Amino acid sequence: MQTPAINVQNLCKNYGPVQAVDDVTFQVARGELVGFLGPNGAGKSTCMRILTTWLPASSGYAWLNGYDVMYQSMDVRKNIGYLPESVPVYGEMRVREYLAYRAKLKGVDRHGRGARIDHCMAKSRVKEVQNRLLSTLSKGYRQRVGLADTLLADPPILILDEPTSGLDPVQIGETLATIKELGGQHTILFSTHVLPEVEKVYDRVIIIDKGRIKFDETKKAIDAREASYLLEVRGPAEAMTAFLRDQPELASVEVQPIESDLTGFELWSRDRKDHREVLAARIAAKGWGLRRVEVRRPSLEAIFNDVVRRRQETEAQVAAPTEAPPSAPEPDKTPAA
Repeated sequence: MQTPAINVQNLCKNYGPVQAVDDVTFQVARGELVGFLGPNGAGKSTCMRILTTWLPASSGYAWLNGYDVMYQSMDVRKNIGYLPESVPVYGEMRVREYLAYRAKLKGVDRHGRGARIDHCMAKSRVKEVQNRLLSTLSKGYRQRVGLADTLLADPPILILDEPTSGLDPVQIGETLATIKELGGQHTILFSTHVLPEVEKVYDRVIIIDKGRIKFDETKKAIDAREASYLLEVRGPAEAMTAFLRDQPELASVEVQPIESDLTGFELWSRDRKDHREVLAARIAAKGWGLRRVEVRRPSLEAIFNDVVRRRQETEAQVAAPTEAPPSAPEPDKTPAA
């Protein structure tokens, strides 16, 4: 069995009393493209900084391409390309000059260095600004120069922290296309909180919240999840709910009140078949008005919101004050006659 490109076991990171990463365990197969998601402050960047040897872990283990991040940090660095969220560049250098300097630091062969720089600039679409000073570039262009930098030594593993931060919509599309193209050639772990970006490129998604892994599933498994059906029906809510729950094709019915005489329903079938036409005909026969009927496919946004919502509900329950027991009546202090 092939060893994973990234292997993380029971990773923890504490900043004083704050636990930023809490017992994180996951593996990334070679050539896999994994989206690493989470709300702000979830621990994404901290995990990535540990994996790239920028930060030491408080406890736990991690190996990249077989090298231990704690004890073989220089070997780890030779096997990764890291794009931090805020790309540190030398503003007084020109783009090509900077990439040549970085290629030399990374040990790129001198005889093929120029061709490699050209290739990475073309991949990252910064060739048109190669002679400009880095200090004159927008944040989006500096981000793309950082992406070119990560590719210079052709590392087997790419770790990209918010790679589309600061890009305009056209640049985002181009960068995502580049990331998708690099998948398979490289193992890629990239973080973002913009869910539609992940849906365009990912093979697998990991969701982290409050420092813990809350979801880990492949795109194939997510796509295979059962779809639900959204209906909006005008009529008596109780009668409509009872009617839908009596339908033999439906396994579950969730009621979502909208207005006084308009009710939303989310339905799940027993056999994963599409029964919309049959249900619509039966609803119409009852004389109720059907305003909406559509399929709701499983989406990353729904999964992400569900993960975060469950955590928020748990926190709200913990924070809710418990009802105080009734106090004993005060003694009668009326003086005796």
